[in-house]
Amino acid sequence: MAILKFRVYFEEDDTIYRDIVIKHNQSFFELHQMILSAYEFDSIHQATFFRSNESWQRGREISLEKYEGIEYRVEPLGMLETTIGSEIRDTEQKFIYLYDFNKNWSFQVQLIGVSKEESSKISYPSVSRKEGIGPSQYGIKSILGDRFADVEEKYDLASLGEGFSDEGEDGNDTDADEGAEGSEGMDEDASF
Repeated sequence: MAILKFRVYFEEDDTIYRDIVIKHNQSFFELHQMILSAYEFDSIHQATFFRSNESWQRGREISLEKYEGIEYRVEPLGMLETTIGSEIRDTEQKFIYLYDFNKNWSFQVQLIGVSKEESSKISYPSVSRKEGIGPSQYGIKSILGDRFADVEEKYDLASLGEGFSDEGEDGNDTDADEGAEGSEGMDEDASF
């Protein structure tokens, strides 16, 4: 059984990608679910794949369903019924994956490897590599991720208002006073 390895790039930044391994007889629906999982997206929106050429031009569509309001030149293939292997035309086959037609999330999917050996340790499909911080589906995703909320809550950074410290607000900051006196004395000595 052939194992296909796809690199799934976030379209706007090719340094952000996920490598996905999948059996050639698994469906595009399974690839669709794995892409969403790899980028931490939910699965409630419209989605479709397009077979693509070397220049990333859209070809035959492989859709989650036939959507109303879209004019199809050729009837789309169904994700559930279409196997990955049936749509591979060359050793570097490309697909374009669109998710959430309102937000228009676009990913470039490229075949980067084929193996004949199936690993008994892997449940296919599977993410084999993650590079870069993926886009946040509904808002801002920080480098720290969920851990930032824990830090913010622990130290209650928001309760201090504009600044992060109340130090020196009572006017009795001895370090500042000593520093000022020391610098005045230096100025007098320097004026010789």
